[in-house]
Amino acid sequence: MTAVLPPAEEGLNGGAPADWRELLEAMWRIRCFEDEVRSLFFKGVVRGSTHLCQGQEAVAVGVCSALREGDKATCTYRGHGVVLAMGAPLDRTFGEILGRANGLCRGKGGSMHLADLSVGALGSNAIVGGHLPMTVGVALANQYLANSAVSVAFFGDGATNIGAFHESCNLAAVWQLPAIFVVENNHYGEYSPLASTTPIERLAERAASYGMPGRYVDGNDVAAVRQVTRDAVERARAGEGPTLIEADTYRQQGHSRSDPATYRPAGELEAWMARDPITRLENQIEKERLAEREELTQLAAGISIQVGKALETALAWPEPEVAARIEDVFA
Repeated sequence: MTAVLPPAEEGLNGGAPADWRELLEAMWRIRCFEDEVRSLFFKGVVRGSTHLCQGQEAVAVGVCSALREGDKATCTYRGHGVVLAMGAPLDRTFGEILGRANGLCRGKGGSMHLADLSVGALGSNAIVGGHLPMTVGVALANQYLANSAVSVAFFGDGATNIGAFHESCNLAAVWQLPAIFVVENNHYGEYSPLASTTPIERLAERAASYGMPGRYVDGNDVAAVRQVTRDAVERARAGEGPTLIEADTYRQQGHSRSDPATYRPAGELEAWMARDPITRLENQIEKERLAEREELTQLAAGISIQVGKALETALAWPEPEVAARIEDVFA
């Protein structure tokens, strides 16, 4: 079954955002990073698997741009973009995926277990939905400390069918916790289309059973994602409880690097590529006469150079010492 496209809109949330450069740079940084990781994987440099998020950048950037220092986020194994959007440095994020001693987790976590506590990125998680109870726990701590901080969980459409999702939403709603649940609905749970595993099309509707707001947003419109998140953050900081946000988006790559995604119907990928979040923002910036195409091209080139230099730095780092590999491991 062909994934449903969100309705086309004129412009981005009524026009290009005033701080378009920051949003565009953040999305380009993630795109270039993921392109490099893909190349590294096929060169045999990345051990294990890796799950990329090209096409979903507007969700990570839109949500994280609405947060402030002290807020926390958890995410899935497809979490490179979220960790970078939270502010993790490029070189140390590369270093972690490459298993280097200077990586975010000293090379022990790898692609599916990225974390940078210094920027509030509490970690990606290889277990589907395993991080949702963590988000609720952080929200409970924030409520107890009365620090006005919020916690955000990013997860895929498939996670809405597991127990941890329902338990987390229920508890957050009962206790009116400052938590935000963000469904990155890319229409596939690994290789299965959403319609084959889920009896409803709009996942935001599930919020009603927990007495919390459910918001649907075009996940390829970075300004719209940010505005919906700002509304949810405002509610959470005011003590009004959690919100469920469904961001309608699409992963341009397969589930993992071993997946050629041949299960996609003909024309589906091309239709979504036409709605690429980076291209959409660039086109709107041009339309609003905020920048010329040449400036945008130079901006993208500059980000590519920045990412390339960070990768060079990470590649020069050593692997962890043998003795260090059993540190921080609990039997």
